[in-house]
Amino acid sequence: MKNKFYLVTLAVLVVDHLTKWLVSSWLDSYGQSRVLDVVPGYLRISYIVNSGVAFGFFRDIQSVWKPYILAGMAVVAVLVILVYSSRMPLNRTLLQIALTMTMGGILGNFIDRVVHGYVVDFIEFHVKDSFYWPTFNLADSAITIGIALLLIDTVKNPEAEEELSTPLAGEK
Repeated sequence: MKNKFYLVTLAVLVVDHLTKWLVSSWLDSYGQSRVLDVVPGYLRISYIVNSGVAFGFFRDIQSVWKPYILAGMAVVAVLVILVYSSRMPLNRTLLQIALTMTMGGILGNFIDRVVHGYVVDFIEFHVKDSFYWPTFNLADSAITIGIALLLIDTVKNPEAEEELSTPLAGEK
């Protein structure tokens, strides 16, 4: 395999869909949604259907075009990641993991959106009754972690980006 890092994408997809299946099976059994308090007052697991993007953004927008636009955005993002990853050295481990982790998250939610028309979110983080983070899933987490790793790699390797923008020999 030319790029072993694509196994990260596969792992994210498998774990994401396994957790979504478990949550859907257990918490939405018989049409009755249940909530599981993991850390009372801070973290719980629940079953939420999200027609928007990560963390529920755009879920309230009603348009017949929304599923196509969201799917198109996911396809473009995956293509950009594939091209960028193929142009980067494989020895930039952190960068490759960041890109493939992000791609796994994007594909995880993309597959849900295409198959079901929505994405299952189930992780609720809140601080008592004063702060609520939008409900999310492991694919959203993979995207967030992947982007954070990408930023870390960019800070650690600023010269690598300069190599891409440096003119070729003989050019001015």
